[in-house]
Amino acid sequence: MVLRALQSLLGRLYDVEPPYDVYDFLVTDRREVAGARPQNDGRVLEESLLLAETADGAGVALYLDPGLLSRLEAADPHLALTETNLQDYCTALEGVSHFLYSTWALDRDSPVSLLELETQAEVDKYAVTVFLLSGQQGGPSYPAQVHARLFDRVSFDARLEPHQYERYRTAHRCAANYCRRLERRFVNRGVARTEAMVRELRSFYRLRHSAKLRRAQS
Repeated sequence: MVLRALQSLLGRLYDVEPPYDVYDFLVTDRREVAGARPQNDGRVLEESLLLAETADGAGVALYLDPGLLSRLEAADPHLALTETNLQDYCTALEGVSHFLYSTWALDRDSPVSLLELETQAEVDKYAVTVFLLSGQQGGPSYPAQVHARLFDRVSFDARLEPHQYERYRTAHRCAANYCRRLERRFVNRGVARTEAMVRELRSFYRLRHSAKLRRAQS
């Protein structure tokens, strides 16, 4: 299944044992999450992570649009990531990233800010795409244009509230800056120093709150 494969890929990349199976928390009926969003939010979302404080700790659910899941099952990005399935892949990966990072942190009684969550997801999309494409291209060469495709050709939903827009814009800017530095530090003449890059990514993953944002912005 596509989501479990994405979760496993993230777990291996960051040397993190996923504490839960994403499919056990998956919701695909939009009606089940309608009451969990602000009434003034009129966007039709294909992905949303829902967190709620409960008497036992925290309640977690990941909503993904069933049409998106069907398209990914029919065009599995693990077999071939192309421009055709790139958007659906990024949406699903963002949801799985949010789910894994938040549950991993909650299991350690470590709170997670929304900005931290969004920044890590942007970095995850870049890192996973680089390693996924490297494997599909059948060699050690570093995939060209990943950074430009993920960070330059983007737009933000005009219906975002000002604080939402600022959070997404800041996360995007921080992740773009950090991933550009990854390329400068670990890529030489098209070949990545893979082990060194993975060590840096694992270190970044374990930073919390302001420390993560400072490293991304520095």
